[in-house]
Amino acid sequence: MSQTSLDGEIRDGRHVMSVRVYYEDTDFSGLVYHASYLRFMERGRTNYLRLLGADQRALFEETEQEAPGFAFVVRSMQIEFLKAARMDDVLEVITLPHEVRGASVTLDQRVVRGEEVLIKARVQVAFVSGGRARRIPDALRAAMRAGQTSAAGS
Repeated sequence: MSQTSLDGEIRDGRHVMSVRVYYEDTDFSGLVYHASYLRFMERGRTNYLRLLGADQRALFEETEQEAPGFAFVVRSMQIEFLKAARMDDVLEVITLPHEVRGASVTLDQRVVRGEEVLIKARVQVAFVSGGRARRIPDALRAAMRAGQTSAAGS
């Protein structure tokens, strides 16, 4: 199995990643515990950025030179829990850029089971380097905006 398939894939500007629900993801009632969805979405955001960098390795190397030790950190999150998932369900976490600004990017995320939307979230992440918020380097911001444009057009 390739690393890319573990990380999901970017299709039409959207990152799509499959997640199987395990016993450890559920609560005593057998439903997915609310915090498990946060972990699923974190993996989606992380893998979106990983694939953005994997497809554009030079871009991430340039970003690392400009902003050593850079990271994206969650600044805010709005989340709606619409329906529940259960053990053994196979879910998809869909991540797409909503707005790319100077030092932050806002992402829309959904957790779906087939056609059913279970979770909707809007997450603002800040770009930091050296422990401080910094402007996202131009090349990285352009790559994210390209994804935003691609996702809006589909």
